[in-house]
Amino acid sequence: MHDIRAIRENPQAFDTALARRGLEAMSQDILSLDSERRAKIVEAETAQAEQNKASKEVGAAKGRGDEAEFERLRKLVAKKKADVARMQTEAAELDAQLRDVLMGIPNLPLDSIPDGQDEEDNVELHRWGTPRNFGFAPVEHFEIAGVRPGMDFETAAKLSGSRFVMLKGGVARLHRALAQFMIDLHVTRHDLEETWTPVLVLEDMMTGTGQLPKFGEDSYQTREGWWLIPTAEVTLTNTVHGDLIDHARLPRRMVAHSQCFRSEAGSAGRDTTGMLRQHQFEKVEMVSITDTETGMEEHARMTSCAEAVLEALELPYRTIVLCTGDMGFGARITHDLEVWLPGQNQYREISSVSYCGDFQARRMNARYRPEGGGKPEFVHTLNGSGLAVGRCLIAVLENGQQEDGSVDLPSALHPYLGGATRLGADGKLA
Repeated sequence: MHDIRAIRENPQAFDTALARRGLEAMSQDILSLDSERRAKIVEAETAQAEQNKASKEVGAAKGRGDEAEFERLRKLVAKKKADVARMQTEAAELDAQLRDVLMGIPNLPLDSIPDGQDEEDNVELHRWGTPRNFGFAPVEHFEIAGVRPGMDFETAAKLSGSRFVMLKGGVARLHRALAQFMIDLHVTRHDLEETWTPVLVLEDMMTGTGQLPKFGEDSYQTREGWWLIPTAEVTLTNTVHGDLIDHARLPRRMVAHSQCFRSEAGSAGRDTTGMLRQHQFEKVEMVSITDTETGMEEHARMTSCAEAVLEALELPYRTIVLCTGDMGFGARITHDLEVWLPGQNQYREISSVSYCGDFQARRMNARYRPEGGGKPEFVHTLNGSGLAVGRCLIAVLENGQQEDGSVDLPSALHPYLGGATRLGADGKLA
């Protein structure tokens, strides 16, 4: 959420930043609503002071035995009390309107972010690894002979409908091994705190990280009112919801492996085959809570943590910075990691690492107490996939596929698979 004081101080800068996002100027409408709200607050406070003054005069008139003046003042107090209540209600309604408006506006991009309309305008930062020369035509993950017995879309569709998969045998074990490997790497090498979180959250938690109110259709809500998390970003970031933290406890770096649920409302017709885009999937998510000074340094660190997973798995990838038109709602800067998928002959996103500044913290009212005292400040938040487990499974299968339908597996996974080094063409680990 945006700071109304910053908009008051420099409305032109606010509108200029919105224009880079492809949005119309909003500052004048916002400031008009803000002025009306502030005027109503002053009006209510003035009426309250008049009510208090009349209340004191009521007692004085009664003490003098002046019945006529007592009755006049008593009626005036009653009227002022009603006026104050009405004005406070109107002020509260205007405050809610302003909050709703500010809640629906995306974060402002950093000055360094490239301008652009969509993914075609993203800028590549670097590449790692060289796509393998197969000597045969590589296929997509679900077409590999050794994968077909362990990737059952038909049974999943019978159980749950489209965009679900049931993993079995060697493929299921490989999927589990990938998640375990990622968690271990982040905990032991990157010093992230392993965390296990609920997947059902209250509405305030979804609002805190920006999924609500704007993107409610992208997530699932139960009849009881809980929301299924689309990512553990929601739970990890909201661990500081409403808190005032000592600066000495920052940065707080966490990682969680969780189930994730997305309706994929805006992706009709996209990636309908295979398990690239599912309603239910698993992800290893990283979140950092830090101060106002070290956010960009932390963003670089988190990006390198995600890159380390791909490098350990020997998967070629590229890192790009998203342009203003392709960034997510809550981000000020986002690095996407795209892994090479030979079956599609292209790089596909496997991680987004975003720095949100104080945007989420304002929604959550999450603050820290600066060193040496001073006024509390909003924390800065970051989140990033480390990695999407299903997409990583796809990448391992496609990059390791052999002409006979087997799959050679990265050496980093061998200890997690009981020493197995390949997925055979029969679907069994060997």
